[in-house]
Amino acid sequence: MKFPTLDEVEQADLEQLARWWRFLPPITEKQRTVMDVLVRRFRDLGGWTPELSKRVGWTPPIKEEKE
Repeated sequence: MKFPTLDEVEQADLEQLARWWRFLPPITEKQRTVMDVLVRRFRDLGGWTPELSKRVGWTPPIKEEKE
């Protein structure tokens, strides 16, 4: 899963934010600003609910193969 840009975070819906939150690998200092915005937006949109957690699941998405 590729790390999102600020623009992608600002346009993402709650479910996409949840997937990023749950499955992104550990972040670097360079990515901290994007992650801070992601967390703020996620919470502003309602955060975790049991239904959202079930939709997102716990199995990470399959890695895309490099071409």
